[in-house]
Amino acid sequence: MTETNTIEAIDPGDHARLLRELQAKVRAIPDFPSDGILFRDITPVLADPATFASAVDLHLHQIRDLIGSIDAIVGMEARGFWFGPILAHRLGIGFVPARKPGKLPAPTIAEDYALEYASNTLQLHADALSKGARVLIVDDLLATGGTAAAATALIERLGGKVVAQLFMIELLGLGGRARQGDVRVEAMLQF
Repeated sequence: MTETNTIEAIDPGDHARLLRELQAKVRAIPDFPSDGILFRDITPVLADPATFASAVDLHLHQIRDLIGSIDAIVGMEARGFWFGPILAHRLGIGFVPARKPGKLPAPTIAEDYALEYASNTLQLHADALSKGARVLIVDDLLATGGTAAAATALIERLGGKVVAQLFMIELLGLGGRARQGDVRVEAMLQF
């Protein structure tokens, strides 16, 4: 895959192999960031150029039917910044950062949300999206779904429509997918 707005098909055998290689690079860190949490660390994926490139291709493959119908990607701070801008570039669309309070310089709108181990607030610039914009949300991981639900609420308040949410990892059993309502949820790996 080298040209913007084109996605080459991944052969089913290659797809399965690439997913296995990707999963092998994700390491589990117990008791981080707090006791009882098993953190799924994707930094080894980012550190290996071949696996990182495969991860980008796999992300694009996952949403290939949406290509040409997405106006923007919203990525959540901070790990949504790892894949979101690259995918936006490859698709020839804009990237919109969803950030924690005090990080965006222009007027913002905000949404509070709960995590599996804390709570936080997410903000978008008040002029980040045009009304009717079709948006893909990108983040590294879907756990309880609070961050993704907050991003969806912000996008909808700005008049946008979330066409899908795309994650590298989904943690099963934490209810994150169910919190997204009718929004299409895609995850390449499930733990």
